[in-house]
Amino acid sequence: MMLWLLVALCATGVLISGYFTGVTFRWVDPKTRWIPPVCRMGEDTCAFVVFTPQARIFGPPNAVLGLLFYVVLAVAAMGGGLEQAPVRWVLLAASGVTVALGLFLTYSLLFVLRVRCVLCLTSHLVNLGLFIMILAYG
Repeated sequence: MMLWLLVALCATGVLISGYFTGVTFRWVDPKTRWIPPVCRMGEDTCAFVVFTPQARIFGPPNAVLGLLFYVVLAVAAMGGGLEQAPVRWVLLAASGVTVALGLFLTYSLLFVLRVRCVLCLTSHLVNLGLFIMILAYG
């Protein structure tokens, strides 16, 4: 049960990061019709955020790194990697970095950029949930 919840959270992260990646590289129009209205990026919300320096903390877009993280975590979990201590510790460390980064980015969203980005906040909550699940897995 916990494995499927972890994979579902990773899938949610992939969807959000994929959307942000598409907008970042201008492959996807932020206001495209097939995106549910609550998730569409407005000029003063998420669409603005993906073009700020905070969207590239480590160089490449955060969304691209997020895609990589979610895919690696889901594959490792489905392949039994979380049952192996070294793999679990590496994934826990990476997950801890995502949570710490999420705290910084949430602060930046609310107090520096003054932008309400539902998708950003959702992805930070997904990252926190994944961290707790990896921590509890052991």
